Amino acid sequence: MTGSADAEGLREAAQPGAGEVTATVIVNAPAERVFAGLLAWERQSDWIPFTTVRVVEGDGGEGSLVEAVTSLGPAVLRDEMRVVRVDAPYEIGVVHCGRLLRGPGVLRCTPIEGGRTQVVWHEWFHVPGGAAGRVAWPVLWPGSKVSLTQALRKFGRLVEQGRLP
Repeated sequence: MTGSADAEGLREAAQPGAGEVTATVIVNAPAERVFAGLLAWERQSDWIPFTTVRVVEGDGGEGSLVEAVTSLGPAVLRDEMRVVRVDAPYEIGVVHCGRLLRGPGVLRCTPIEGGRTQVVWHEWFHVPGGAAGRVAWPVLWPGSKVSLTQALRKFGRLVEQGRLP
């Protein structure tokens, strides 16, 4: 897609889908450091299992295209994300715009007492399969929240240890 077709596809993908997943963690580090760790796209491979992340287009900031490839045995899932908002050190907004994974997502950092930061990772995926897909979502994706939470916990440990960003 190019030009207006690409823009139209991104607008469609940016609409929230029925597959909603949220994970939250408290990181014992200031928001600026936590935010820098989240924006270090290629380093997500350190805390998201079986996943390799790279910036395909841009510098990782607003307007960039980021690709995450998750491989588990023969199964491969390619996730393309357009970075649509960077409000340092508080929020990163993305739109998943690939073939399978589509929908908006946000990573939010909220400073809290004691130099800590609450991180919220929220996704609204489009669920394939129409009404049947929406009914099946809670059954097919029960590990999504658990997986996101585990990944965020590992992220938090890496930031607290000074290993990220």
